[in-house]
Amino acid sequence: MSCPWAKIEKPEPVNFTDILSEEVARDLQAKEEKYIKKNETKFSPSDLEVADIPSDVLGAISNDDFQSDEVIAKMLQMQFDKEYDEHLKRSEEKFNGASKVSISFDNYRRAPLNDDFESDSEEEEIVDIRDRKDWDRYDSVQREFASIPQCGYKMQQDGKMVTKHDGVMSGRRNACKLLSFPPEFHTGDGENIDLKISNKVFNSLRVHSKHEQTRRHKIHDKKEEHATAVFGMDEYTRLLLYKMVNNQLLERVNGVISIGKEAVILHADSDPAFPFATEQLPKECVIKVFKTTLSEFKQRDKYIKDDHRFKDRIGKQTARKTVHIWAEKEMANLMRLRKAGILCPHVVTLKKHVLVMSFIGENHRPAPKLKDAKMKEADYIVAYDEVIQAMKILFDKANLIHADLSEYNILWHNKECYFIDVSQSVEPSHENAFHFLYRDCNNIINFFNRKGVPDIYTPDDLFNYITGCNFCDKVALLNLQESFKVKPHLLDKPGLELVYNFDKAWEKTKSGEIPIDTVAAEVDSGVVEPMKA
Repeated sequence: MSCPWAKIEKPEPVNFTDILSEEVARDLQAKEEKYIKKNETKFSPSDLEVADIPSDVLGAISNDDFQSDEVIAKMLQMQFDKEYDEHLKRSEEKFNGASKVSISFDNYRRAPLNDDFESDSEEEEIVDIRDRKDWDRYDSVQREFASIPQCGYKMQQDGKMVTKHDGVMSGRRNACKLLSFPPEFHTGDGENIDLKISNKVFNSLRVHSKHEQTRRHKIHDKKEEHATAVFGMDEYTRLLLYKMVNNQLLERVNGVISIGKEAVILHADSDPAFPFATEQLPKECVIKVFKTTLSEFKQRDKYIKDDHRFKDRIGKQTARKTVHIWAEKEMANLMRLRKAGILCPHVVTLKKHVLVMSFIGENHRPAPKLKDAKMKEADYIVAYDEVIQAMKILFDKANLIHADLSEYNILWHNKECYFIDVSQSVEPSHENAFHFLYRDCNNIINFFNRKGVPDIYTPDDLFNYITGCNFCDKVALLNLQESFKVKPHLLDKPGLELVYNFDKAWEKTKSGEIPIDTVAAEVDSGVVEPMKA
């Protein structure tokens, strides 16, 4: 290299990594000297516990000529682990405090205790479970029992004879047989115990286990059946619905409309290709599934015990058969209402406790109940007149009393009122019929009073308008009730005479109001009025 003042020798090439390492080393050394001067202390490897530092690290530290990044990293990591463990220990003491129940953080330590399995000072030898010959006591007991020959006994070395009925051997075998019991039968863990169970105790446990398992299955099935029956959709009901779909009566069952205490109401679409339809089926249908498990059967007896159509069939019936009669009663009442000209659902079919009717509503949207309908003042007036007239027609022409009439059982559709839920409806001959009618009058009048309908009846006036008698006149009501009790179908009963007004029915037949071939059917159903006393 040339220079005007002197000759400069060419410098030797130096690796850039070495230059950088030296600069870093000098920087670290300067910081360390500054730190030592500030604290007037000097770091020494003795600050760490000698037992915590491996021998190779100690040798590297003691030898000033030895330089290794790995050893230095190990030393720093060990120092960090020690500081972390001390911090964890302080956190544990603070967390537990004066509590009688303490929690240990040993699992979170960087250097867990007692983990040196390769220490020479360990006296116990770690035995692998796979090296054990008899790791399952059941196998060893079975081999011991199988060692007895077919003769049933064997001679031991001490001259003692052991048979297959030996108490010790049989007891151990019975203890191992406990493993075959159901999982829910708790037998405990006797693997490390020489457990012996006599034949008498084992047989008792086995019988008890079988009884408990059978009882548990019965309870489970009963609860499951009851849970589905409460919602009306048990296995038997689903089978009936499947048959209706397979027979092309229904195209599909869409879902639940409402769930009541006595039945579940489903929406369905009828199948237009039903081959056995005598008349056109409604496009949308309602499926009323009566629940097969009800707690109020005793209360329902008062609605059905005096009904001549079902009186002979009420007796020692099962719950399911009683529900079948209840569904049949609603079907018969709906047919009476429809024949009398009262707006109500049209019956499509009845299968056991599943009643299929026409849907009151449009486009899968059911018509609202009278209590939920959004109506104007004029609509309430129209609804009041319709309900009053329908109650009158129900009593005079259909020979029925609703017995549960309220704003909850009247639907408002196309500005008209439809009566529903007539399964509890009774005839006037029922002993409590007029009490039911007076209750219906109270419900209707109270509802329309709350809606502000002007110039309406009182409950007593409405009762008098329907029956022609005052509710307080017990004698007149008793005579009126007696006039409904004698029916043509009771002719074969001893001591009863026919008081049916044949002349009135014959006049209706001659005038063409009813065909002559339907007189008998109307008499039996109660549509034709009996002779009033």
